[in-house]
Amino acid sequence: MTYHIEPIGTVRSPYKEKFAVPRQPGLVPSAHCEVILQGMANSLEAVRGIEQFSHIWLLFLFDQNLEAGWRPTVRPPRLGGNERIGVFASRASFRPNGIGMSAVKLKGIRHHNGQVIIDIGGTDLVDGTPIIDIKPYIPYSDSLPDALGGFASEQPPTLDVKFSPNAQQQLLGKQADYHRDVITEVLAQDPRPAYKKGKSDNKTYAVNLFDFNVQFTVAEPIITVVSIDTLVQ
Repeated sequence: MTYHIEPIGTVRSPYKEKFAVPRQPGLVPSAHCEVILQGMANSLEAVRGIEQFSHIWLLFLFDQNLEAGWRPTVRPPRLGGNERIGVFASRASFRPNGIGMSAVKLKGIRHHNGQVIIDIGGTDLVDGTPIIDIKPYIPYSDSLPDALGGFASEQPPTLDVKFSPNAQQQLLGKQADYHRDVITEVLAQDPRPAYKKGKSDNKTYAVNLFDFNVQFTVAEPIITVVSIDTLVQ
């Protein structure tokens, strides 16, 4: 038996590609994101009362991975990318039905020219990710203080992020501080492949954030942003 799932909205976020997206929600709290509701879900009636909650669950599709299929085992980055565990013991994006979930901070609801927009913070979703459902986060049932986190029981360590004089000069405009904060929090997670963690190398990496191509180098424990170039539209 098969079932049909239709997205009820789309995410707008600073993350223009999978590389460097936070591996869990809340790791980049400065990032401002939106859920743009669509179809029948694009209605103020559909979100009536949601402002009572500080956080919501987003259920979404790993749309960029759906065609790649899935396997019963995966290599989580938290285990160095070498050890295999069952896909259901992980939050890997290659899943049987490509469904993910994130608990995010609810910042507000806007209604503009017939469009309902949910403002959220700290998400870990690529720009354009399809949302298939939204549910309120219920603290008494969803927060379990005695729960065990297995191999991911603690937040991953972060690196220090510094900006070269050239990169500092390239961050201009009234949103410069916001862009600097998000870039710092994203790169502090060390987005390199798992096998690179704990190592320094001579490679210059690049990631697209906002409308920028951000280039950086790693000499642990410091990540240096060497340039921030505006992407050609």
